[in-house]
Amino acid sequence: MELLPKTLVLCLALALARAAPVQDAAAGGVPDRCAGIEFDAIAPDEKGDTYFFKGSHLWKGFGGPAQPSTAHFKELTGHVDAAFRMHNTENPEDHDHVHFFLDDKVFSYYNHTLEEGYPKEIQEDFPGVPTHLDAAVECPKGECVTDSVLFFKGQDVHVYDIATKAVKTKTWSHLPGCTSVLRWLEHYYCFHGHNFTRFNPITGEVSGTYPKDARSYFMRCPNFGHGGDGKPVQCSEVKLDASTSDDTGRVYFFAGPIYMRMDTQRDGLHPFPITRTWKEVTNGVDAVFSYTNKIYMIKGEQVYIYKADAHFTLIEGYPKTVKEELGFEGAVDAAFVCPNEHRLHVIQGRMMRNIDLTATPRVVTQEMPLPFSNIDAGFCGPDGIRLFQGSQYYDYASLMILAMGRIAPEPKPITSAVMACED
Repeated sequence: MELLPKTLVLCLALALARAAPVQDAAAGGVPDRCAGIEFDAIAPDEKGDTYFFKGSHLWKGFGGPAQPSTAHFKELTGHVDAAFRMHNTENPEDHDHVHFFLDDKVFSYYNHTLEEGYPKEIQEDFPGVPTHLDAAVECPKGECVTDSVLFFKGQDVHVYDIATKAVKTKTWSHLPGCTSVLRWLEHYYCFHGHNFTRFNPITGEVSGTYPKDARSYFMRCPNFGHGGDGKPVQCSEVKLDASTSDDTGRVYFFAGPIYMRMDTQRDGLHPFPITRTWKEVTNGVDAVFSYTNKIYMIKGEQVYIYKADAHFTLIEGYPKTVKEELGFEGAVDAAFVCPNEHRLHVIQGRMMRNIDLTATPRVVTQEMPLPFSNIDAGFCGPDGIRLFQGSQYYDYASLMILAMGRIAPEPKPITSAVMACED
């Protein structure tokens, strides 16, 4: 399949920062984050909107001007030391509530409304956690050992176990002094000055080249980042290479060297280089499908299989040839597995081939002609099947309708409701 033109790749990367006016300069005491400032706190709310705090102001999302903090959280009349969104699935009454720390007080909000009884002393809600914090961030079980909160003060990190209320203190002298910390798509970012450093939430280890300028990744500023002043991609220009969803319900779209992942509609659709998550897949993909907590990536004659944990791990012995692993040969246009099924559906030209994934060795069990060709990607979810062709897609309510159909349905255009693009 063709790789996306370079200009379109840059536009796709701007999907995380939908077009919004950029503040030109600080005026009347209003801070300008594009001038390179140090944030006091960063946290998402229960809807997935991320808020960046500086002094008595905040920014909602990755674009747009600063606003008074009281416009969104009316009781926050001063400097915010730290903030995080609670992850506590064992206690739904506290899950997704946003906590703000000011000096020795904690404020808890849900739906931008201060909870009854707040503010409280920090020790009342989080015993053993110091006052006058520098930063805080949630760390769910699986990324940390238990559902936890990491509180930062100086070079010390106080790991707070939500269930037991126990606190363990670590010293990460190798990590820059964090004035704010953000968990974003299972990655952890320490912000310091106008830069950030990504770190491991258990060890504090930093891997990769850091620090990096936050203006190139977490906000839309002229002459910074993925395309600078470029415009978001038009839906009519979209061309996918692959699409899938994993066992947790996360949806992935692949286009050229970039993939976009949507955890929930709340958290939006975010673009990253494929090699950031699947480092062995260096030249894009032809097809991707998910099965039994694994993600299969097909490129040419090879198939890579990754265990879908918090961080994808290539299974030992891979890649293997498509013939060896899946029992067929030839270029693959699209591949998908429907929820709770064990059949792989592979589209090659005008033919769809079914493979029983429970069989050893795997072989093609059925072949069915399709009423069209040149399919770029396929996806099967609870609502049916979508086959993508350029900037359009075919919608089928069920696999049976797709298999029995002899006339192609009317194609539908990709819209902003389908993925992050401009209609």
